[in-house]
Amino acid sequence: MLAVFSDAVVSPPEELVQAGSRTPTPKQTATKLLDAFLQSNPCSMALNIGGAARIAFTHRNQSLLQPRSFAVNEEIYCLFKGTLENLPSLKQHYGLAKNASEVVLVMEAYRALRDRAPYSTNQMLAHLVGQFAFVVFDRVTSTVFAAADQDGKVPLFLGITVDGYLAFSDETEVLRSALGCFFSTSTGIRSYEHPKNRVTVLPATDEDTWGATFKIERPCSQAAE
Repeated sequence: MLAVFSDAVVSPPEELVQAGSRTPTPKQTATKLLDAFLQSNPCSMALNIGGAARIAFTHRNQSLLQPRSFAVNEEIYCLFKGTLENLPSLKQHYGLAKNASEVVLVMEAYRALRDRAPYSTNQMLAHLVGQFAFVVFDRVTSTVFAAADQDGKVPLFLGITVDGYLAFSDETEVLRSALGCFFSTSTGIRSYEHPKNRVTVLPATDEDTWGATFKIERPCSQAAE
């Protein structure tokens, strides 16, 4: 799966921009990135959402234990990969039909929290149990919300195109800069397990390597005098 967003929707993290500028290979534009994905996956579905976002999705080569899915409703678009162990209880909690899938659950949970301001939409992450990664694009509020499970069983990668688009994918062959945290346009990069702690990005020091390591800063305990 692939989701690409213009800088009018979301600005890439500066640390990732710095890391990406050191790549030894030429980067692609958003259009070429999407074209390359579609060429590699001829049975893909693709959407161009008003120039602000481009989404592509395929079942090709997906794992039976980590299926991919896509849903859209009332200008909320969601790409999802993986499974939720507590899906039945979550469907009951959010008042969804018994046949609702994981992607529908994530989309409707996001909508429910968005409409219950001042509750933060990232509160839904505390309820999700399983192996998963997803990207939500809310066209109404021009918001991007992406997350992966805290154990990294379903990795989510992000990168920057040469024309400044931020791209998310579940495949390293599409993107090469890994995201071990969740990303939202409202909060930036945050740790899944420690959402209140700052996350810093350390660019690779090897001149032949590009990318970055995401480090969670934890409060230092002070010894009593």
